[in-house]
Amino acid sequence: MDNAQSMTADYPDQLWRPLTQHAALRGTTPPQMQSAKGCTLTMNNGAQLLDGLAGLWCVNIGYGRREIAEIAARQMEQLNYLAPVMACEPTLALAEKMQTMLGFKCHSYFSSSGSEANEAAFKIARQYHLQNGKPGDNRYKIISRYRAYHGNTAGAMAATGQAERKTGSEPGPAGFVHVMPPYPFRAHPKLSTLEHGAECARLLEEAIIHEGANTVAAVIMEPMMSGGGVIVPPDNYLPLVRQICDRYGVLLIFDEVVSGFGRLGTMFGYEHWATEADIYTFAKGLSSGYFPMGATVVKDHVFTGFDGAPDSMRHLRQINTFGGHPVGAAIALEAIAIVEREGLAGNAREQGDHVRDVLGRELGQHPHVGEIRGLGMLTGIELVEDRESKVPLGEAKIMQILASCMGDGVILGRNTNTVPGRCNILLIAPPLVVTRDEIDRIAAAVTKALKSVA
Repeated sequence: MDNAQSMTADYPDQLWRPLTQHAALRGTTPPQMQSAKGCTLTMNNGAQLLDGLAGLWCVNIGYGRREIAEIAARQMEQLNYLAPVMACEPTLALAEKMQTMLGFKCHSYFSSSGSEANEAAFKIARQYHLQNGKPGDNRYKIISRYRAYHGNTAGAMAATGQAERKTGSEPGPAGFVHVMPPYPFRAHPKLSTLEHGAECARLLEEAIIHEGANTVAAVIMEPMMSGGGVIVPPDNYLPLVRQICDRYGVLLIFDEVVSGFGRLGTMFGYEHWATEADIYTFAKGLSSGYFPMGATVVKDHVFTGFDGAPDSMRHLRQINTFGGHPVGAAIALEAIAIVEREGLAGNAREQGDHVRDVLGRELGQHPHVGEIRGLGMLTGIELVEDRESKVPLGEAKIMQILASCMGDGVILGRNTNTVPGRCNILLIAPPLVVTRDEIDRIAAAVTKALKSVA
């Protein structure tokens, strides 16, 4: 049967797409993407769409890079797979590159996704404390934050603070505790931004105290919350979190799956706050979407906490079949090199500032725009029914806005399945190679869409 014949009315059910209600598609033929270049996707009917989300915030260097394809082909011919207990030149070089970029002695454990990277981080933190803790310690709890997304595997989803996303799959693994994140837009009106940051840090400390510090293994957070609504923390928040973790002997994990490799206008998100973690997790921009690749990177004091005799069972008891894949590592090295030599972090910073400036001028006083915020090439627009009450904008109007942008050939998104009734943040995150003309096109589409629902 040829492709045309196989395109039956039941086609949408053959491919189960995530976060998609298929009942609305049944009996239709869904659009197909055929090719892509730079920031543009081309459909099988020839129509072109500007990808304002970089896939899932991952295609940092843009689509269709021939140099990546050539490197992948060469590596596949030379060494297409290697068991992760062994080493090869690409994985060794990538681990060395991570240390060079981060600027401190560290060690990389590679996997295939951000979810796996976070799962490994949890296991590392727990085993580290088991082997190095004080008598009476039972440090197994992981503290994360409401609204945060950390992955879709069991542990990563348990750490995720998005109630709707967990509906139907709970109860999840035990040992995960959530605290409120800083959210300046919805902070108590009597608190300044810095006071709000200090209060949220204090609540984290109270959670550690109430859970029992000797039961808490780690705190995990994104430097800037992404999927939970592009929430920029107050400047004092991350430094205070670092101090609290040090005070109670808790490991700090920075989830840089989205913010790493230029997305926030710096190579890594944590650089904005000059605050370091003990463990870092990466994916997405690590390979720029050209290969499933994740990494869990630990500082030297965590790594040496696993030293011991061969029969001591102190080694990391974790493995991923495709971790440290030689093709993925080779691709990641080139993707990082492209970010560096083309100055894509700088372009993300410049174009991101520009789009927020344009949207601020055009929509800053719009009745449905509560706040325009972000860093680098990651912008969130909080949509509200009115600016005074800050009641989230209704679903029908949000869908109208997204449909308007799509009609103008621009793909944008919104936070999904986050908090019941609060999935009202419009998301802008194109590839870091985006041009000024493309950014202006995105801004124009958003402006037109918002003005159509005024």
